[in-house]
Formats: sequence, structure tokens, C-alpha cells
Amino acid sequence: MPVSKAQQKAVSKYMKENYDVYQIRMPKGKKDVIKAHAEARGESVNAFIGRAIDETMERDKADEAK
Repeated sequence: MPVSKAQQKAVSKYMKENYDVYQIRMPKGKKDVIKAHAEARGESVNAFIGRAIDETMERDKADEAK
């Protein structure tokens, strides 16, 4: 069954209110390498990128504290 215009609008509103969107660009082929890495660990690409960012920020904080 097709999604109604009202449901599309509701989903769009929810996404705008609850998520930030960040677009990244990378060399051709890198996307496939990242996807394979994430899948090998049972993660989505989004979850892997989020984890990589969080871990790097924590490591950077620890380095700054030294």
C-alpha cells in the first residue's frame, strides 16, 4: 500500500526535529570499503561512522588531558 502524503509529511517533520544530517564526500571506492568493514562487524554504515567519531573524540579528549 502506498504511503499517504500526510504520513510522508509526518516522517519528514519527525526527521527534521530529531536528526541532524551531515553529508560527506570521499574518493570513489572508499564507500564500499567502509560498508564492508561495518558489515563485517554487524553494524550499519551510519552506526560505524557514529562510533568512529565518538571513539576519536574520546581519544582526543584523553590526549588533551595529558
